[in-house]
Order: sequence, then structure tokens, then C-alpha cells
Amino acid sequence: MADADAHETLQRRLKARGVRPSSQRLAIAEYVLHTTEHPTADDVFRRVTERHPAVSRATVYNTLQTFVAKGLLRTLVVTEGRIAYDPNLEPHHHFVDDRTGEICDVPWSALEVGRVEQLEGFDVREFSVVVRGTRSAPRP
Repeated sequence: MADADAHETLQRRLKARGVRPSSQRLAIAEYVLHTTEHPTADDVFRRVTERHPAVSRATVYNTLQTFVAKGLLRTLVVTEGRIAYDPNLEPHHHFVDDRTGEICDVPWSALEVGRVEQLEGFDVREFSVVVRGTRSAPRP
């Protein structure tokens, strides 16, 4: 019953954003809207086709773009040539592990960035900080 409720909630979430909840879009949404990872389109394709082999690569790419356009995901470019997708729409920063390439969320309150609004000649819409280094402790 819990799976049916989660499925219905996901359908309502997509519909509320103007996205028709086809079975393939729901399969993609099940993963990408609930992950704490920051997957690329290829990562999403691999993960989704494990359970739903009929989903095409083109469908994954198109669905991700739709989810971004409808405000369900945002894109994140932290490494040249690599677009990741972030389902966390709350303000936060990111840490990129130089060794593994893993991207981790950093709470907004963990970093202090000042005077952004005082940048002359810029109309800042949003900002976030990308911190790079290596993890000193294993991920919990």
C-alpha cells in the first residue's frame, strides 16, 4: 500500500508542475526526484533501465530537460563537460571530492558568503558555493 501511495503522490507532484505522468516519466522520477546523489543523464539512464529496461536514452534526456524546465530539478555544472541533476531545490552549496568526483550537498548555513548584493554592475538572481577537496571521513 505504501508503494501505491508513493506512486500516487509522485503522479500528483508531476501533474502539479504540468508534467503528464507517463509510466516512463514516473520511472525516471522515482529515482531522480528522490536521490541524494547528483546523477548525470547517463547515470539516470543506467539506474532507471535496471528496473525499467524499455526506457530509452532519449526519453531520459528529454524527461530530465522537462523536469528542469518545470522546476522539479536543477542542473549543476561543477566539472567541465559534466552536467549533473540536483533534486534538492532548497538553498545549499556543494562539495566535490577530487578523488572520487562525488558531489555532496553542503548546508546553506555551513558557509558564510557576504555582500553578494553589493556587487556593482551585477543583478544577482541566485548563488551557491562549490567547495573542492577530498573527504576526510567516509560517508555515513
